[in-house]
Amino acid sequence: MGTQRGRYNGSLDVLHGRAVVTPLPDEDAEREFHRNMMRIADAQERKAAMLADPDVPLLVAYEREMEGIADTYRNRLRSVVGDDYESVAFAYARGERDDAVAAIAAYYTEAIWRMQQRITVSDALFFPIILRYPDCFTVNVRFASDHRTTRSVLYESPEHLTEGLEAKHAATYVEESLHTQREAAKLIEETADIIREEFPDPDEVPFEERKYGGIVSAGGRKGTVFSSMLERVEPNPDRFPTAPTEPGLVEAGPEAARTERELLPEDAFVL
Repeated sequence: MGTQRGRYNGSLDVLHGRAVVTPLPDEDAEREFHRNMMRIADAQERKAAMLADPDVPLLVAYEREMEGIADTYRNRLRSVVGDDYESVAFAYARGERDDAVAAIAAYYTEAIWRMQQRITVSDALFFPIILRYPDCFTVNVRFASDHRTTRSVLYESPEHLTEGLEAKHAATYVEESLHTQREAAKLIEETADIIREEFPDPDEVPFEERKYGGIVSAGGRKGTVFSSMLERVEPNPDRFPTAPTEPGLVEAGPEAARTERELLPEDAFVL
């Protein structure tokens, strides 16, 4: 995508204040949604295992997590748009298409690109929210101007240290950093259970017990400090007065404003 990026200048507008809504008309659609959410849960467990492994650089765990989330977006793109989703997204960005499918292509393509860029950017928080309603689900991809939320777990990356330390202090710093990673790994592993509880298997859990669910997560970096957070979100039952019948972009719901207010530091803002 880097060779085509010039066509996409300013397309952050497609993300800001918007979410993708996808109908869940039957159990096959629910199963596909469930599989994607389980991929995200699996990615959390893999990240935790890598953080707990002193031989795995923190950046590798970070990159693998981002790629796992990006893969779920690509799966949705292929199911809604088709394999040529990138060309459809750029057609939307150039003003050649303005239909709902093209808008979804642009939304997820922009999200993937910005996630990839965020790996090397400091003070940029990835802050998505995913909500399940009785007849649909929404994905609201957000990026904020900070490296953490007010409830993030923080951990250090020795590989990102730019200043030189004496050998004795360097060894102590590395050991303390690995300790923060191990402690973070315990908490991050628990978030996989939250995802599985919020988005249960439609073949195992009755509809009344699975028709609502939600999570908000966040991850960022500032210098050597990385952050992670994932919590439950209660969906607003009045958000959609009628069941959505087609995928498309919608305004971000009240849950978005609530999580921004509750979780972002006072001086942070959504980009």
